[in-house]
Amino acid sequence: MKKKTTIYDIAKKLNITAATVSRALNGNSKISEATRKLVEETAKEMNYEQNRLAQALKSGKSYNVGVIVPRIDSNFFASVIRGIEEELYPKGYHVIICQTHDQKSLETENINSLLNAQVDGVLMSISQAQNANDDNFDALIKKNVPLIFFDRKKDIKGISSVTIDDFKGAYEATKHLIDQGYKRIAHLSNDRSILIFKNRYLGYKQAILDSGLEFDESLVIETQSKVLEGRKIMKQLLELEHRPDAIFSSSDFTALGAIQEIKEHGLNIPEDISVVGFSNEPFTRFMELSITSVDQSPIEMGRLTAQVFLEEVNSDKRVTSEKQVVLTPELIVRKSSLRTPVKH
Repeated sequence: MKKKTTIYDIAKKLNITAATVSRALNGNSKISEATRKLVEETAKEMNYEQNRLAQALKSGKSYNVGVIVPRIDSNFFASVIRGIEEELYPKGYHVIICQTHDQKSLETENINSLLNAQVDGVLMSISQAQNANDDNFDALIKKNVPLIFFDRKKDIKGISSVTIDDFKGAYEATKHLIDQGYKRIAHLSNDRSILIFKNRYLGYKQAILDSGLEFDESLVIETQSKVLEGRKIMKQLLELEHRPDAIFSSSDFTALGAIQEIKEHGLNIPEDISVVGFSNEPFTRFMELSITSVDQSPIEMGRLTAQVFLEEVNSDKRVTSEKQVVLTPELIVRKSSLRTPVKH
């Protein structure tokens, strides 16, 4: 049986101490970048494998990080996870992915499972079913497990988050519709007890008020981020005596459902009714009628969330400072809302 390569073998080959090899492989800041790279390359050439269990026992770290999302079948959350992994894997961390399906009971179960697995941190986007009960988060806080929110967050003192400016994204989307000449703009909202959807609603409302148009609360409908829900709500809106001439949806999936229903009624998009979504899911650009949407930079959000975690977990201080990172959204204008050609 072939003998496993040890740090002593690497040290002998490079004519340095085993302690230096160990520090270099563990990313010790006292080791120069040149030495670290040399040690890592030599370790790779010699097929050295770190004993993760021994490493965890020695350092008190498991090198596992939990990521909790409402669902992984959305490009947005899949892309955030990709960004997190791209940042954490090179640092020796493994990512454990959990999904809540927007159920509070599953969220609690996921957190308990991750605590039992002794993860070094939890990066999460809260479930839609989350309410004022903070027991889930208290369990993490009491055990000093770093908790970082991304996208959907809860405002808790001392807890960092990485989000986008949802208010600004919604404001710009609604203003774009107003600039295109639409006057009766409906908003397909989501659960506004969740901050991102509340802010998207507020951005929409402010843009309406700032433009001098009349704000009509009856044109704001709370629904779920599903294609079928979008169809159902759009059907109701089309039956109104004064139907809307534009839709701003807080979700691309609801926007897609609305588009399907509008087409089924024989109406033209964007001439009769315009539609704008939120999240810039891949299907929005690949459809024959491409959909205008707000891009949320999910990969960058994932990377930044991982960076905030690394800062906290590597901090020498017992109390880490709270960080609120806010990304700038970008409105991607496509066929579904472009009544007048873009001026160059």
